[in-house]
Amino acid sequence: MYRRLRSLTRFDALVLTALIWFLAKFLRYAFPPLFGTLQAEYGVSNAVVGTAYTALMLVYALMQFPSGALADRVGAVTVITVGAAAAAVGALALVPSVPFALVVAAMLLVGIGTGVHKTVAIRLLSRVYPAQTGRALGALDTLGAFGGVAAPAAVIALTTHADWHAVFLAGGVAGVALAGAFALRVPKRVPDSRNAAAESAGAREYAALFRRPRFAVFVVVTVFFSFAYNGAVAFLPLYLERSAGLSTVAASGIFSVLFVVSLVQLLTGEASDHVGQLPIIGFTLGLAAVALVALVAVSEANFLALAAVVVAFGLGAHGFRPVRGAYLVSVIPDSVAGGGLGAVRTLLMGAGALAPAAVGILSDTVGFRLAFTALAASMAIAAALTVLLVFVGDDAPTPA
Repeated sequence: MYRRLRSLTRFDALVLTALIWFLAKFLRYAFPPLFGTLQAEYGVSNAVVGTAYTALMLVYALMQFPSGALADRVGAVTVITVGAAAAAVGALALVPSVPFALVVAAMLLVGIGTGVHKTVAIRLLSRVYPAQTGRALGALDTLGAFGGVAAPAAVIALTTHADWHAVFLAGGVAGVALAGAFALRVPKRVPDSRNAAAESAGAREYAALFRRPRFAVFVVVTVFFSFAYNGAVAFLPLYLERSAGLSTVAASGIFSVLFVVSLVQLLTGEASDHVGQLPIIGFTLGLAAVALVALVAVSEANFLALAAVVVAFGLGAHGFRPVRGAYLVSVIPDSVAGGGLGAVRTLLMGAGALAPAAVGILSDTVGFRLAFTALAASMAIAAALTVLLVFVGDDAPTPA
């Protein structure tokens, strides 16, 4: 028994890192199910709530590069701990009733705090579990995605018995606890996660990554995926209600299912360790693109068909995510690992951050179906570019 417990303790860094990612996803995805509530309480439009959510995602995106570069210098544990604490403060700021301007300010703080986590976490876990990077990132993304399952369920449960502010009270308290546990426990697994080689890295070294044609094409793939995914996720509950004719409860239920199927990340992450990343990436993006096309085509109020399409979209979109991280870790030199990965994630998350505002504006002007058609086209472009990379061969890992 003792040996078994000691064996399990080697996963403490993974568990705590993944739980913080779960909380980050929970806080971010608590907002879309509340769009209708916020509109009613503050008298704002789709475009306003979409733009507010875009602001959250933009600051989230802008934190990717500095967090990665900073982690190379001061250590991953420090950056992740401070980020979790900042997100918790942002959540707790939403506990009292405040003007809409302060709601937006709290959303921005949540974006900043959660924005420092993923880039740093990918590099941290690749160092702690070097022979099982795909599996570790699959577990990270799977548990994180369940934050998206918990968020709409918590919104429904807590708004039924209390009000929407209680969602952020729970998130804030959990954030404080996880930040403390991470700071106390993880340094024992990673005594020094600083990257001495990064001390001399400058803008020229980071820019050199993007002059490699295949690397640049893959960055474009991630950008188109992120735009399509974030736009779809941000407005999926409202799309299912207003364009597909479902009730609020039915739409929220399907929205939760989107994240339940994130268990596929355990399979795709494991598969990428054995058969390579690009074939898995091409398949998952193709599935997500077909699903978005089908979502636009499905007849109104067909619950089973809509649920099946959302499941397919979730399998493809979630299946892609851990393999994307594993691929990037394998091709970015160690000397610029944190900052390089952060630069890529800044671009892809920046594109994703623009999506909610774009979908909100398009839905107000030409309708949700045309807005989601644009998202389907973006996902199809990502899939097509990946197929091109598959057929011209994979990149060899870049030496440090």
